Parts: sequence; structure tokens; C-alpha cells
Amino acid sequence: MIRKMSVAGSFYPYKGEEIISTFEYFHHIVTHKFPNSFHSKVAKALIVPHAGYVYSGFSANLAFENVGFIPKRVVIIGPSHKVAFEGKSIIPFEAYETPLGELKGDVSFVEELKKKFDFNPLVAAHAEHATEVQFPFIKHFFPETKIVEIVYGFHPKLEPLIEEILNLDETLLLISTDLSHFYSQEEANVLDAYCIQGMEDLDEKILFKGEACGMQGLIALLHVSKKLSLKIESIDYRTSGDITGDKSRVVGYYSAIVY
Repeated sequence: MIRKMSVAGSFYPYKGEEIISTFEYFHHIVTHKFPNSFHSKVAKALIVPHAGYVYSGFSANLAFENVGFIPKRVVIIGPSHKVAFEGKSIIPFEAYETPLGELKGDVSFVEELKKKFDFNPLVAAHAEHATEVQFPFIKHFFPETKIVEIVYGFHPKLEPLIEEILNLDETLLLISTDLSHFYSQEEANVLDAYCIQGMEDLDEKILFKGEACGMQGLIALLHVSKKLSLKIESIDYRTSGDITGDKSRVVGYYSAIVY
């Protein structure tokens, strides 16, 4: 079974050459304007945003540029925006379609996870942009890496799963989330600062003062990072208002490295 593209041409370009050009543009901006944004840590996980590339692509690209190694596999965990369901879904896709070519699915690892954790497999839930927008980044930065996509709904019980993944060698975890939605720029900056500080300080009380569509993923990552004595370091934050100039109703985008 192949996981087909569902948001190509809307959230990211349909043509591979346009995606490469976009990534090269992001890299050019960083190297010329934000050279101190490159870190020397080796990532166990990334927090990445999932809007259209024109809005959040820069933040996501910068996170991938900070991974520091070539993973054997990448596990992407993101919230379901279109399908309401209980728990979390995993499907043994053999391949994932991207405009840059197919990524191989780690079918054997999916079967291992299914033996250890409860899943509610739902193919329809995987036509999900929160996870899919990460695929071209993975193909570009780690072209031979195998991937696993996990989409969650209500009460997903992510902590044991995330702990299992973070304890594996040669594995990179992606937690996909955007931050606050449709506040003024000033209000968004305040709310998003709580999320960022909460993750950096591993303090859920501060985190809960903010808003994020992938809050369940952030909470689980915070708890497991604290348990495993991992650190979370912010990489980039901006809003849609910083891109479009319209600061009346913005969405917050954030990326971070876990090591």
C-alpha cells in the first residue's frame, strides 16, 4: 500500500523542482541573515510546524538543518485535523509519495509497534497535512531514510510510544504542531511564549497557558523528555503575520530540537 499525496499543490508545491528551489531559498536566508541558527547538537527529536511552506516552511527547514545525523528511520506524529477518532492510527504503508520521489515505509517497525501499543488503524486519517508536509523535507535531507506516520485523535496515550522511540538509536522523532490560531499578533506572541517557555523549561503548567493544535504531542514529549533527562532548545518562532504583514489574525509557528 502506498500513502498518496493529499495536499501537494496547496500546502507545498506539486513540482519537485519548485520544492528544491524553496528549500535552497530558505537555506540562503539562514546562511546570510541568521548564521547563528545552526546548532551543534545531535537531535533525538524535532518539534516542527505544519502549515503551508510559504508560512511555516522556513521554521521547519531550519529544524531539519539542525538534526546533525542521518537517521535510519523517521517517525512523524501529528494531530488529525479532518477525521475525528479515538486513539492513534498507524498503517503499514510500503511507500510514501512525494514530489521528490517515494520514501520507503518502515513496515517491519510498524509491526513491532503494533505488538507493543494500542492503535486504531484508520486509513482515512492519514490524508493529513500535519504529517504529510514533513515528507518532502525528509526526502530532501535524508533520501534513503525509512519513515513511519502516526496520526492521533482523542486520548491517544502517546507517552509510552514516544519513550520507546526516543530510546532507539538511529531514529528521529518529529512532533508536528502549530501554536495559537487567529489572535492578533500581540496576543499570539504572549500565548506562544508560554508554549515555548513551557517546552524549554519542561514545565507543563507554563505550557498549558499557551495554545497548540498538537498540544497532546507536546505534553507527551515534555513528560518523556523530563523522564529521560533530555533538553529542548528552541530553533525558530514566527507568525503568519511576520510573513504576510497582516497581524490582525495570525497563526504561530515554532520549531525546536530535543537532545
